[in-house]
Amino acid sequence: MKRIFRAIAAMSLAVVGATVVAASPAAAGALDVTCLPPSSNVNSYSPPLTNQPQPVTASTTALYGPCTSVSHPAITSGSRTATVPLTASCLDLLGSGTLTYTITWNTGQTSTITSNFTRTVVGAVYEILATGTVTAGVFAGDSVVTDFTGPSTDITLCTLGLGTVSSVYNVGTLEITSL
Repeated sequence: MKRIFRAIAAMSLAVVGATVVAASPAAAGALDVTCLPPSSNVNSYSPPLTNQPQPVTASTTALYGPCTSVSHPAITSGSRTATVPLTASCLDLLGSGTLTYTITWNTGQTSTITSNFTRTVVGAVYEILATGTVTAGVFAGDSVVTDFTGPSTDITLCTLGLGTVSSVYNVGTLEITSL
């Protein structure tokens, strides 16, 4: 009788163990690089944005770091810059869109990223949240998430017609994860 009980108990444990293994989620991708604050993004506008569309020159400087990477340990920081002429107003600082940009890492390697972003104001916070994919260069094929926040006072005043926006400064994080 004891042998039968032991056999049933062993079979029960085997079934429970198999169920636990079968129910385990698939392994998530590995974090290839993460960049923490004071990682920053500054957009400058000349002339300053108003709540009416006008021709402006927009300049972007993004600095990423400190960064850590298990797969590429020499990568500790990165940057990107761009200057583009466009017609815009401070109302264009809200909403969503798609952006392609290239980060140059401190090693000289590059990552070209295409991401979808949303820009929102909640209370006194302006947030730019983006998700996308590394389309070329180091980390190609990996997914990307960025989350940058900053004060929204100038943007809110501008959208109400009570001020202008000459620049927007945000700090945040960048994560690149293998799929």
